[in-house]
Amino acid sequence: MNALEKAEQLKAELDGLRPLDSEAEARIMQKFRLDWNYHSNNLEGNSLTYGETKALILFGITAQGKPLKDHFEITGHNEAINWILEIVKGETVLTEAFIRQLHTLLLKESSYKEAQTADGKPTRRLIEVGKYKTQPNHVITVTGETFYFATPEETPAKMHDLIEWFRKEKENADVNPIILAALFHYRFIRIHPFDDGNGRVARILMNFILMQFGYPPAIIKTEDKENYYAVLRLADVDELEPFIEYIAQNLVRSLEIMIRGAKGESIEEPDDLDKELALLESKIRGIGKKIEVTKNNQSLLEIYNKSITPLANALIDSGRKFDAFYINKRFIITLDDVEVPGEFDNAIHYAKEKVEQNASTLRMFYIHQAFNQDALGSFDFVSTVSIKFDLTKYTVFSNRDAFRKIDEQHIIYEKLYSEQLSEKEITELIKLKTKQHKDFIEQKYEEFQQLMKGQQSLSDLLQ
Repeated sequence: MNALEKAEQLKAELDGLRPLDSEAEARIMQKFRLDWNYHSNNLEGNSLTYGETKALILFGITAQGKPLKDHFEITGHNEAINWILEIVKGETVLTEAFIRQLHTLLLKESSYKEAQTADGKPTRRLIEVGKYKTQPNHVITVTGETFYFATPEETPAKMHDLIEWFRKEKENADVNPIILAALFHYRFIRIHPFDDGNGRVARILMNFILMQFGYPPAIIKTEDKENYYAVLRLADVDELEPFIEYIAQNLVRSLEIMIRGAKGESIEEPDDLDKELALLESKIRGIGKKIEVTKNNQSLLEIYNKSITPLANALIDSGRKFDAFYINKRFIITLDDVEVPGEFDNAIHYAKEKVEQNASTLRMFYIHQAFNQDALGSFDFVSTVSIKFDLTKYTVFSNRDAFRKIDEQHIIYEKLYSEQLSEKEITELIKLKTKQHKDFIEQKYEEFQQLMKGQQSLSDLLQ
């Protein structure tokens, strides 16, 4: 099933749960609103973290040391979303005046922005809220080519045509709302009618259309921006299907969240930036339980078979995703800091034979050595999970640094010996490990990019 079909199926399931409990719906929409504000602004370079965004929107707390402009972007975007959420309940018609009013709410007031002249000289450009652009806003692509949006002279006519196209398509009985919303987003971006804020306005308008048809908003996550930009670039060469499918994929995630909320289930996502709270909850979940099983050979063996072995296999599967980046790779297990014989499956087998009641610590390491892209430098990465066995419980630790003492590592789960790691818990832990490795490589790439920019700047100075 492709994402479009899945989204339509989930929409039907959601409709079957309507009307939603008012408190549940408010909680769901608050999550969407917070995520939407953070990700849409962060995509465009806003520096506020998710936590800072949440504090600003919910409590009016500003982030110390962050630009005032970034705070205005968040509050303006939030006002625009709140306006959209209010009027979407009625029969508001999408017009050019509507779009210009949305732009005014978003940017709040006219301001100057640093820019470049046609011959590359620095200048300042007046960004007027609620008004179409007065100067070209073409962009230079990574290949050095100019990508042309509509000229200021063409923009009014093209915006008129876009609205007329939308009205006709919306009245079509066979219209697919997801395709309509995605295509409107892309066509709006191709015009780029304003001097600033086009991406944020495009995503708000796309979600306004989706919500008019009873869908939740599709949230484009900032950590997925490369994929977002990639499908937009494909659309620029008339390959629209990947972009439509991408929007549908993000809509599926929102539909799944809304359905869980409608059923009274948790609406938190494994990769939420609030994940620390969920992990904290998992750590204290066992408080007050009666301890019925203590550490012994039998309980250790059961924990090994039902929790450690699945966790080890999942860590191996995660590690193999990065094998192509490195020259050497190993998976080993140590018991009380002594390496057991074998690697990969053999290590899992031999460690099971050696786990005994006096064992205190088991560690598993997926070791990647010698990054194979020389421009980024030679570096290693070790993904580590440790399990400490105490008298009444076992504790799962995680830290990227294989050489830190276990007590300094981050506790992920604490379990009684009567409890096993669930499939969900293993999945969450492995996602964390995978993200740590991905972020590490991306950091190396960003350092390389900064180095290249520095060398280019130096080269420019010497010329």
